[in-house]
Amino acid sequence: METPGRITQTSDSLDFTVENVEKALHQLYYDPNIDNKNLAQKWLMQAQVSPQAWQFCWALLSPDKVPEIQYFGASALHTKISRYWGDIPAEQYDSLKTQLFSQIARFASGSKMVLTRLCVALASLALNMMPEAWPGAVTEMVRMFQEEGGGVDGRARCLALLELLTVLPEEFQTSRLPQYRKGQVRGALGREWASVYPLLQQLLRQADSPGLVKARVLKCLSSWVLLDVPLNESEGLVEDSFAALADPELFDTAVEAIVNAISQPDSQRYVNTLLKLVPQVLQLQDQLREAVQNGDMETSHGICRIAVALGENHSRALLEQVEHWQGFLALVNMIMFCTGIPGHYPVNETTSSLTLTFWYTLQDDIMSFEAEKRAVYLQVYRPVYFQLVDVLLHKAQFPTDEEYASWSSDEKEQFRIYRVDISDTLMYVYETLGAELLSNLYDKLGRLLTNTEQPMSWQHTEALLYGFQSIAETIDVNYSDVIPGLIGLIPRININNVQLADTVMFTIGSLAEWLADHPVMLSSVLPLVLEALGNPDLSVSSVSTLKKICRECKYDLPPYATNIVAVSQAVLIKQIHKTSQCMWLMQALGFLLSALPVEDILRNLHSLITPYIQQLEKLADETPNPSNKLAIIHILGLLSNLFTTLDITKQEEESGEGTPPVKTTLPQLGPNPVVVVLQQVFALIQTVLSKWLNDSQVVEAVCAIFEKSVKTLLHDFAPMVSQLSEMLGQMYSTIPQASALDLTRQMVHIFANETEHFPPIKALFELVTSVTLSIFQQGPRDHPDIVDSFMQLQAQALKRKPDLFLSENLDVKAVFHCGVLSLKFPEGPTVKSTCQFFTELLPHCGDIPRVGQVVQEDGKLLLQAVLEAIGGQSSRSLMDQFADVLFSLNKHCFALLTVWLKEVLQPPGFPSSRVSAEQKETFSQQILRERVNKRRVKEIVKEFTLLCRGLHGTEYAAEY
Repeated sequence: METPGRITQTSDSLDFTVENVEKALHQLYYDPNIDNKNLAQKWLMQAQVSPQAWQFCWALLSPDKVPEIQYFGASALHTKISRYWGDIPAEQYDSLKTQLFSQIARFASGSKMVLTRLCVALASLALNMMPEAWPGAVTEMVRMFQEEGGGVDGRARCLALLELLTVLPEEFQTSRLPQYRKGQVRGALGREWASVYPLLQQLLRQADSPGLVKARVLKCLSSWVLLDVPLNESEGLVEDSFAALADPELFDTAVEAIVNAISQPDSQRYVNTLLKLVPQVLQLQDQLREAVQNGDMETSHGICRIAVALGENHSRALLEQVEHWQGFLALVNMIMFCTGIPGHYPVNETTSSLTLTFWYTLQDDIMSFEAEKRAVYLQVYRPVYFQLVDVLLHKAQFPTDEEYASWSSDEKEQFRIYRVDISDTLMYVYETLGAELLSNLYDKLGRLLTNTEQPMSWQHTEALLYGFQSIAETIDVNYSDVIPGLIGLIPRININNVQLADTVMFTIGSLAEWLADHPVMLSSVLPLVLEALGNPDLSVSSVSTLKKICRECKYDLPPYATNIVAVSQAVLIKQIHKTSQCMWLMQALGFLLSALPVEDILRNLHSLITPYIQQLEKLADETPNPSNKLAIIHILGLLSNLFTTLDITKQEEESGEGTPPVKTTLPQLGPNPVVVVLQQVFALIQTVLSKWLNDSQVVEAVCAIFEKSVKTLLHDFAPMVSQLSEMLGQMYSTIPQASALDLTRQMVHIFANETEHFPPIKALFELVTSVTLSIFQQGPRDHPDIVDSFMQLQAQALKRKPDLFLSENLDVKAVFHCGVLSLKFPEGPTVKSTCQFFTELLPHCGDIPRVGQVVQEDGKLLLQAVLEAIGGQSSRSLMDQFADVLFSLNKHCFALLTVWLKEVLQPPGFPSSRVSAEQKETFSQQILRERVNKRRVKEIVKEFTLLCRGLHGTEYAAEY
């Protein structure tokens, strides 16, 4: 049974009266049933924008109503003024203004949330009336609230005025004013600052001003400076804000005001004011040090924000004031103190991370000076940056083991990210310090590892190695003369901790390219890596390092190959690594085996793969269930990853866009080792498939083995083309899956142009096309992935071997119609692939008769689908792709397009009711004119789609 008076419908059939609004609000706030709440909310949203809102909103503000109801009334007022300004007759502006003033005066000592909403409504009114209909709006606001009367005490009036002045710039920032009006209103507000400034200054400097008033003044200043109020015009208030930092109650709002004021892009023009601010920031150092000593993180954080805002936003301007260089250097040193603030991030401090971007900015500004000037600045700042490296490496140090164990997983993750930020900063700083930085780190590490006097902390060693690794990972250190010494030091490190061991591994990995040029040093580090492979805690670092070494140094690894394969096999059998690391390890072995003689590759492959093949044979006999499915996918994945990198050819330059790379084969007898293995396991894979053909993940894993092998081997895969084509055809005919189409596309790409392989490729292409066409007849909406892959396959066929479309067995007309249907899919990737298919198909209108015929007969349908999409049926992000199809139609079927455009755009309301016949005609003419400039066609389509969607000229469109 329904509760009496409940809102049960959302249509206009229920009157938007005061009584009904109150019922709906009661339902929204107090009804326990979520559906009823949602219904009430929907109805209230309709009420808020209804014409009746003007009647009920004032009634809801009545003093006898509860604040929730009054709040809705104030919100409805704001909605009507801000969104439906055009509905308000000009002669009602003044009465609306007067009513709002009196309501604000009444609520000045009432509910704060209602007062704020009313202030926002008046702010919106002012912004819509400025400057013509309400010149001097702010001056009038100040005058109205300073006048006695209305039975409201002075303090409440003052706070209400400050609230109004604070929300005015905020409302401007979020207002829906058209762009040209925004410029006018911003200018008018800028002129009104002269009325606001003296009021704020007087309230802030008055000894008897209550703390709450001063806090509101600072908040108001924060709001106004975001309007780009010139810094020299707010200078006195900013100075007063510095004085307010001494008051703990005002500290946070004062910081916000100062940071906002000095962060405005325009403020760099006022160099004299900036110079006056430097000593004021420097005077905060005692307060900063005291806060750090007392563990007052909020205060140290706030002062650091101020110092960084001044340094980061104005380093260039302050650097150029050469006569004030000492003041700026002192500011830089203050920021250095903030970077090195005591304690571990993020547990004891959260300040140091704020400073990192400052060091990037300062370096960029110094390096941007011409050579002579830059040299002078570097004399002063190079020592600063060397000090920064020491500070950063100290901050990157891990805490004691006990302390680290007490951290939460979230704190550990934040610390990891912080270290990555430090690593990026060190890499950037290298540009200024160069090779000397590496020497500096090496000397420190050497002293640390050879000093027997002092007990060595693993944290210190780890941080220095981390610094090395940060630089070596991204910067070419091959020329550096300290790397041999570093490699020599690594075995001396007493690795008694997981974090240290991890960093040692990553450091070795970062030097893999250097090791390729200095293979004699491999014997120093490889044993460490192989030992670490057996430790599950070092899984990621040891496996990724081995993979890097095997990739970069494969031609120097044959002497170590037996050992590497044996250790890898042992850890794979013990299953101590997670799946992804097992896959990386197989890739590492693929790189390693690639450089061995063929007979050694086959021998190693045999010992490496046999246990998995035996396991797979066993699994293939079992009844399918979830656990053996995972095991099958794991084994297939291992084989895929091994074949991804096992490449016995040397890759040469790419031989041109869209064609397979050219490879030179090392002299070898017999087939490629990967092909040998694939031929041996082919029957087994077919057995697995026969049982798991319904499971897309297993099918995907099977296809991945062949796809990766084809990609790596290219033409060496040739012996398997015929049997794989046959298997793919059988698979796809039984249960069509996208992965089989993707593998077919790969085969077409590489083998369709080879005479001996054309027959099986042609047969496979025709078969999968025929099967997919029957899916379209049954309804393709449930298979967007198959449609996507199918369109990609058709596009690839047209690109690599258009002759496939000459076949009598290929229904070109049906493929074309499937394409038109696919253009209407909601999935973006599918639509992109379909557009690509049409841009490949249309150029063949002349040389493939059946393509020419189908385009002549049904091209109009294609144009209709493209225009529907442009008219609003497809996402705007896809418009470039549709523009490509239009461009292709224009280029290759110009005469037909001229006729079709006229016919298709003839019906009123097509492709959108928002475009007129004249706009459609203009669009047609513009498109037909552009047969060369593809970029221009994209612009025309972009413009037309905005018109069709009713977005032309809006801010929303400006972001497009």
